[in-house]
Amino acid sequence: MRHRKSGRKLNRSASHRWALMRNLITSLLRDEKIKTTDAKAKELRRWAERVITLGKQGSLHARRQALGIVQDKAVVRKLFDTIGPRFKERPGGYTRIVKIGIRRGDAAPVSIIELVGEAATSGAQKPRRRARRRQAAAQEAAA
Repeated sequence: MRHRKSGRKLNRSASHRWALMRNLITSLLRDEKIKTTDAKAKELRRWAERVITLGKQGSLHARRQALGIVQDKAVVRKLFDTIGPRFKERPGGYTRIVKIGIRRGDAAPVSIIELVGEAATSGAQKPRRRARRRQAAAQEAAA
C-alpha cells in the first residue's frame, strides 16, 4: 500500500529525480514557460509552488532555502525581485499546465507548464478579432 507516499518516481533513482526537478524548476523560473511530459509537469508544479512561496516571503532564510533548490543565482534573484512580488496577493496556484498532445518519437503525452501571468489574474482579456471588427465598424458608422 502506498499510504502517505507522495510524489511520482518517474522511473528514476532518487538522485536522478532530484537533479531533474532542480533543472526543471530552474528552467521554469528562468523562461516562465517550458514544454515537458505530463507526469513531469504535474510533479514540477508541486516543487515550483513551494519555491515561489519562498520568493514571496523574501527573507534571507527563504533565499538560502531557494538557493538549495534552484541552481542559478541569477534565477534566484529574479525569483525574489520580480516573480515573488508579482504573486504577493495570490494565495497559491502560480502555475498552469496546458496539455498539447503527444510526442512524435515515443507517443508520450506532452504539456506546457507556465507561470500564471498578470492578465490572467486581473480577469481583463483582449476582445476577440470578430468583436474588435464589430467595434471598429460601429465606430465608423457612428462617425
